[in-house]
Amino acid sequence: MLYDLARPFLFSLDPETAHESAIAALHAAGCLLPPGRPEPAPMTEAMGLMFPNRIGLAAGLDKNGEAIDGLSRLGFGFLEIGTVTPRPQPGNPRPRLFRLPEARAIINRMGFNNHGVDALIANVKAARYRGVLGINIGKNADTPIERAVDDYLAAFGKVYALASYVTVNVSSPNTKNLRTLQQGAELDGLLGPLKAAQRRLADQHGRYVPLALKIAPDLDTEGIIAVADALRRNRVDAVIAANTTLARDKVAGLRHAGQEGGLSGAPLLEASTAVLRQLAQALAGELPLIASGGVLDGEGARAKLDAGATLVQVLTGLIYRGPGLVRECVRATARA
Repeated sequence: MLYDLARPFLFSLDPETAHESAIAALHAAGCLLPPGRPEPAPMTEAMGLMFPNRIGLAAGLDKNGEAIDGLSRLGFGFLEIGTVTPRPQPGNPRPRLFRLPEARAIINRMGFNNHGVDALIANVKAARYRGVLGINIGKNADTPIERAVDDYLAAFGKVYALASYVTVNVSSPNTKNLRTLQQGAELDGLLGPLKAAQRRLADQHGRYVPLALKIAPDLDTEGIIAVADALRRNRVDAVIAANTTLARDKVAGLRHAGQEGGLSGAPLLEASTAVLRQLAQALAGELPLIASGGVLDGEGARAKLDAGATLVQVLTGLIYRGPGLVRECVRATARA
């Protein structure tokens, strides 16, 4: 109800200004109020972790971990922050975030804008939240693609001790050539060193932190099978399907549809669920699937479970629906 009153004001602002205002408000709430409790549901196990409900926040809303405690009050079963890079970077020039309200969608070309991994670590340490926390890592824009693994290893080593799980983002369309890391030898060349680092870090810290891979929804069947094979071969702990899409067929003719960047929201539901279903078939239950993309109601969340997901993430739906979406999705996915 409160969000229904606030949304017209937020939507009257420039999208990025509205986003910054929301993060500031959530940060303030987190400082003033105690951390919240997840919406009640049966516990779910995935990646060796226990989740109090199946609905999580996708990476991209709180890139720097500034609003963790405030976000915990929205009822999520888990939070994922980032994408964070080893060094701070401003991202792409503004404007870089666009609403398509007729389609309940957003286009962004943010470009991994963030304060750097050290700032994120300080924010996580200051937070009182003790629930499941995923940290999403990426490479700096000015790091050559052939050196990308160095950035992922650097970020992984720094966040390991504070994360419940770490997500490797190779699927944003807004960092040049990043999606090539999803392909063949490039993917093995990234996952192999990360898994070796995971073993070393597990020994060093006395705890095993799972590693997830986030992929694009624009892969064809051959690409999906190749990713599944690489996940299996490298013993990755989970896969997140999927990131934003470059496709525009669902929003053709709408204002801002021609903007460069990744499309999220309702138009992504069908494509991301199709990728999820193909991954589920290719992996045959060998590792958990985390669904992301296009969930704007409980029915959409339930469709993700029916396609093979264990957990579901939301982000754009939260912008259009507000916190009530979390409760609705938890209830829809509580009946396994």
